Amino acid sequence: MEAGVRLSTGVSKWDIREKIWDYMEANNLADFPRPVHHRIPNFKGASHAASRLPGLQEFKTAKTIKVNPDAPQKTARFLTLEARKTLLVPTPRLRTGLFNKIVPPPGATKEILRICATSQGVKDYSVPIGLDAKVQVDLVVVGSVAVSEKGWRIGKGEGFADMEYAMMVSMGAIREDTPVVTVVHDCQVVDIAEELLDDHDLTVDYILTPTRTIKTGCKRPKPQGIIWHKISYEMLERIPILKNLRYREKQAGKDVFLKDEHPDFPNARKPEDSDENAKTGNTKLQTESTLAQVGHCHVGNDSLNTKSETHGALTTVYVGNIPPGTRVSELKSALREFHASPVRLSWQGAQCRAFLDYTDKTTAERVVSSLKGLSLRGQTLRVEMAKNQRNKGQVEINGQRNK
Repeated sequence: MEAGVRLSTGVSKWDIREKIWDYMEANNLADFPRPVHHRIPNFKGASHAASRLPGLQEFKTAKTIKVNPDAPQKTARFLTLEARKTLLVPTPRLRTGLFNKIVPPPGATKEILRICATSQGVKDYSVPIGLDAKVQVDLVVVGSVAVSEKGWRIGKGEGFADMEYAMMVSMGAIREDTPVVTVVHDCQVVDIAEELLDDHDLTVDYILTPTRTIKTGCKRPKPQGIIWHKISYEMLERIPILKNLRYREKQAGKDVFLKDEHPDFPNARKPEDSDENAKTGNTKLQTESTLAQVGHCHVGNDSLNTKSETHGALTTVYVGNIPPGTRVSELKSALREFHASPVRLSWQGAQCRAFLDYTDKTTAERVVSSLKGLSLRGQTLRVEMAKNQRNKGQVEINGQRNK
């Protein structure tokens, strides 16, 4: 432990974060971006600390490694690519999905691999990995604000590393014994009281610093999946992929009550009240009674335009890759679950597609975001804005007009 970081008894997680951040700033231990407060610190010596990673047997045998997108893990990402292993990087703040798989160009040099390991490189040389991808992650590398030699970890307070791990458990991407590594400055290794840890907190098996490789021998169980009663509707709206996972687990019969609606919590809203608030609050989507009236109109039919004057200019969302044999009722049920009920649904089951009409572009874009990664019958749907919006009953998708 760095002598300069002294923690008194009875401190909270936030006290520990502030102590670490203040110490690193006061002693100029961080690189850009500064200040380090409210960040995973990009500490000086991060590259040297990460260079210990290839020395771990778990790294040598791993085929697929998940590394966080934070700046201090840049070298860990590069070393993973240099070793010709599959590198998965979570999407920033989980806004657009869970993982990006980094795919360097053929014959990439070390210089190109270093570019691929940067935040810009992740954008330029990656493909998204959906929930249906059969990935098996062999090693997890995360950032930390503080960590103890026993393996207790404290992040920056937003819970994304914990959430990412829980999501990987839910999608079967990791095993119970999948090792977790964190890369930190020596001053970030401090004593942390175990009572500060909650059951959703991720622990670590190895700590890499510029001077040490610490094997924690941590026996505390890692998160066993998403703890839904700790998830709020607000978080569900901010992380669309959570909606998809919740829908899947609900279909599997699991308890997916949220913090806002859980029956064991005081002042919890009833599910139907929460659903109604979600519909009428941020989403501005239509009531389910509207949805009950749709499903019988097809692109090009006169019935498509019977209400166009009533609703004005509609914005259309395209849903493709619908599994053969799927019933329109299955899609309707999924749309209700995601509070994505349209004013009108044009079903083209024979062509494995459907068109959803919404009253405005903002609502349609929110729906596209919410439904990313949604699957029916084990097949991920393709959800995007229709290329050309409806004009006299016509919609154009990828240059082909359906009449």
